[in-house]
Amino acid sequence: MTPQPSPAAEAPVFDRITAVLHQYFDALYFCDTALLQAVFHPQAVYATADETPFLFRTMAEYVPVVAARQSPASRGEPRRDHIDGIDLAGANTARARVRCSIGDRDFVDFLTLVQVDGQWRIIAKVFQIIERGA
Repeated sequence: MTPQPSPAAEAPVFDRITAVLHQYFDALYFCDTALLQAVFHPQAVYATADETPFLFRTMAEYVPVVAARQSPASRGEPRRDHIDGIDLAGANTARARVRCSIGDRDFVDFLTLVQVDGQWRIIAKVFQIIERGA
């Protein structure tokens, strides 16, 4: 049986992933495409089954969508960012469940992260849209 690292040994990994997730929240709240591109791997995918037809975007397709938005920050929207959990699959793979809001929509995001060249980045975003008040 392979020994499992102690929680103390994993703390820096969780701290690094948490930092990426907070940058992700900032990128969405401020519509900061440079920061968005820093937290996503260039080959990341973006998908939801809540749109018809099924919505799938590459980063080249997703970044201009964020750039064209009026930012939640500019509208004075309250921040509703929350990290529900982070699971490590190994030394270089993690999954995070996070929540945030934009306009009258709340989002539950499943973010898969990979560590490449010592840097954690989001490689996949699959999300659920929840209309507020619905």
